Amino acid sequence: MIKKLALVVFLAFVWRGLLPQAAFGQTTELDQLVTALQNKYNKLTSLAADFTQIYHAPGEKMRRESGQLLLKKPGKMRWDYTSPEAKLFLSDGKSLLEYVPAERYATRSSIKDADDLRAPFAFLLGRGNLRRDFKRIEFSQEAPAKAGNKVLRLIPKRAADFKELLLEIEPGSLQLARLTLLESSGGRSDFLFANLRENVATSDAQFSFKAPVGVEVRNN
Repeated sequence: MIKKLALVVFLAFVWRGLLPQAAFGQTTELDQLVTALQNKYNKLTSLAADFTQIYHAPGEKMRRESGQLLLKKPGKMRWDYTSPEAKLFLSDGKSLLEYVPAERYATRSSIKDADDLRAPFAFLLGRGNLRRDFKRIEFSQEAPAKAGNKVLRLIPKRAADFKELLLEIEPGSLQLARLTLLESSGGRSDFLFANLRENVATSDAQFSFKAPVGVEVRNN
């Protein structure tokens, strides 16, 4: 499965609402935007959205997947991939599980041991700190996918598999429209979000896995 540290790490921070405060005594457009985002996402308890994931890498064919995403504080997430094939990725806040029905088995890993780059998303959900992990946040020079949206550029402090994140925001609703990971290797992952629903009703059962008959669950 395509690696997604951008989505994993950044949404963890945004979900918690730990966005940087306005600079000392200054109230710029950037300051106002990140403060408004902080206030908004601090109040959320759950979030649902449709997503499209597009991956580009040098020398590789573009890959495009889509499905539905469900998040619940603290630390729970569910990715239902529906196209081009069915896949399921779950976290209950303690473990990560990936299931591809065509393969007839599921793989479970502890969050701390998982090598899927979405793992920090589950682990950091509600615990992230943008000031600690990103050394700079600024407006990006890249045009938004939708006219009128704002695009933020985030540079991590520590060396990682990604060199920067782009976050596209609808300024009126402050909803996430797109998140882009630019990898150090030259790869690019774009996540486009639509039909966002905030504070939706969820149950813990939606973040647990009951293996169908004949499906093996392997511990990684």
